[in-house]
Amino acid sequence: MYPFLKGHGTENDFVLLPDHDGTVHGELAAERVRALCDRRAGIGGDGVLRVIRTAAAGDAGRGQTVLDGGAEWFMDYRNSDGSVSEMCGNGVRVFGRHLAEQGLVDPAQPVPVATRAGLKVLTFAGGTTDGEITVDMGIPKVLGETEVAVGDRSWTALHVDMGNPHAVAFVDDLGDAGPLLEAPTHDPAAYPAGVNVEFVVRRGPQHVAMRVHERGSGETRSCGTGACAVMVTTALADGAARGTEYRIDLPGGTLRISWTADDRVLMTGPAVVVAEGTTDL
Repeated sequence: MYPFLKGHGTENDFVLLPDHDGTVHGELAAERVRALCDRRAGIGGDGVLRVIRTAAAGDAGRGQTVLDGGAEWFMDYRNSDGSVSEMCGNGVRVFGRHLAEQGLVDPAQPVPVATRAGLKVLTFAGGTTDGEITVDMGIPKVLGETEVAVGDRSWTALHVDMGNPHAVAFVDDLGDAGPLLEAPTHDPAAYPAGVNVEFVVRRGPQHVAMRVHERGSGETRSCGTGACAVMVTTALADGAARGTEYRIDLPGGTLRISWTADDRVLMTGPAVVVAEGTTDL
């Protein structure tokens, strides 16, 4: 038996595994992740967040691309199919909420979290464990146009890297992408490790809505890094001034995102832990 928690950020949901000193799970097996994320036979989730101290994770656990920056805590994120992922924007807010609620960090101060996509810094609204959390998601990389397709329909998309890969396509209607039961097709040369695909419609000035198919998880109710990629794509299309805040509506809720003058993407949204218990999955 081992402990778990369940949380979500705009209904992008996760199983959290406290493993502070790396003594509970060892190398987190893909089979265990799939069992935990199973929505019928397991706890259910879009992924697993292992909560581990950076020093305990080691280079093998962290991955060679991690930039810990002295962060005490490392977010070891796995997609629901068991594959390792570089980053999860909604997940890092839930991760931070758990740390703050357990007294493991001080929410009155910026909280650094190490990830495979580098250091992410969390700021808690009001300096308390309540309210929304803002994450400095780092500097986006805009890598040019590509193409995605669903069935016999295809769209031009912008390749944006937010520490993980995204293809952002504007569509006439969010239903145009169909049920998204399978991953949209894409250029394998541009995305050799797969890609998160976002479909976007405009709702008003600095306001868009989106759907997303996440590699390794399928269509999800929300994707934080995807919403950041959508904001960057829309701001470029609009010629928006840096610092302009965009509202991004997702099936599971709303995120507010801005792109600062010093090239940082800031994402603000909710995060909540809804359950805890023990399991032998």
